[in-house]
Amino acid sequence: MRVLIVDDSKSSLAFLGHVLGSLDGIEIQTCLRPSLGLAAAAAAQFDLVLVDNVMPEMDGVELTRRLRAEPAYRSVPIVMVTSDISPALRLKAVAAGATDFVNKPFDSTELQARVKNLLALRQAQIELADRAAWLAREVESATRHLVDREEEIIWRLARAIEYRDGDTGGHVSRVALISSLIAGALGLSPERCRLIYLAAPLHDIGKIGIPDAVLGKPGKLTAEELTVMRQHVTIGARILEKGSSELVRTAELIAQSHHERWDGTGYPGRIAGTDIPIEARIVAIADVFDALCSERPYKKAWPVEAAYREVASLSGTHFDPACVAAFERMWPEIEAQLVTSDPVRLVS
Repeated sequence: MRVLIVDDSKSSLAFLGHVLGSLDGIEIQTCLRPSLGLAAAAAAQFDLVLVDNVMPEMDGVELTRRLRAEPAYRSVPIVMVTSDISPALRLKAVAAGATDFVNKPFDSTELQARVKNLLALRQAQIELADRAAWLAREVESATRHLVDREEEIIWRLARAIEYRDGDTGGHVSRVALISSLIAGALGLSPERCRLIYLAAPLHDIGKIGIPDAVLGKPGKLTAEELTVMRQHVTIGARILEKGSSELVRTAELIAQSHHERWDGTGYPGRIAGTDIPIEARIVAIADVFDALCSERPYKKAWPVEAAYREVASLSGTHFDPACVAAFERMWPEIEAQLVTSDPVRLVS
């Protein structure tokens, strides 16, 4: 344990150093001036500080106050060494942050006992802080492990849905990436962008409940078949409802509302404008854009530029104008990512 002693009297420093030097496990540094004491405290971490009260440059109360202003010394014991036993001084010293007092002339036995007790307290404090830091790291590691497992399940389930829908070209990955880029351009926090990135792949999870004859039909759907197909949003919301994590709750919002339209003509709730969750408004653009660019049993893939123009033309009707503007701002990066991204899984 390291002890700093600041006193303008050489004889006092010598006596204190001699008395405390006989204790085991202590390293002592002495300073004759407060400014040197502050410099020493800044250069090294001490576990106990003894300060004289009456000194040039500044008194012990001011030195204590300055030490306490430093984060490294907010909990280190500071002992005021003084011959002044007046209550006024002690109140000032305590207010400045003094932990204890030692009266002049010194009693060697009392001084050693006080220092040993304060250093034992400091040692326990250090061990407690180390234990708390270890526990925090363990909790962080366990939490990260749970998050990783949750994300892995999300991606595996999304990939299963994609195969169920007859597509193996990375639609869910591209929707996730484009959605996160739009979210970022809208000024959403990195944490929320990441959440949308991970929740977006489950936007069509409800298709698992749609009959093969409807889901894989190569031609145009009849009115009855279209009604059945549209049930996938309700099925998806039911699969994801009452989630215990924010990720699953966000995925539920997206699954439920990504086919709503800005003008209120979408489904299933025919809600409009900002009543549609922002997460769903974002994913709606990414989903439609990538669907246009993808080949399906019932249609050919559109050229990328034609799909881009189509999304832009639907601003204010199908899509939130602010989300379309964000899509347009991010277009160079989206276009580049479409060429370079891994179709199996994108990692933000």
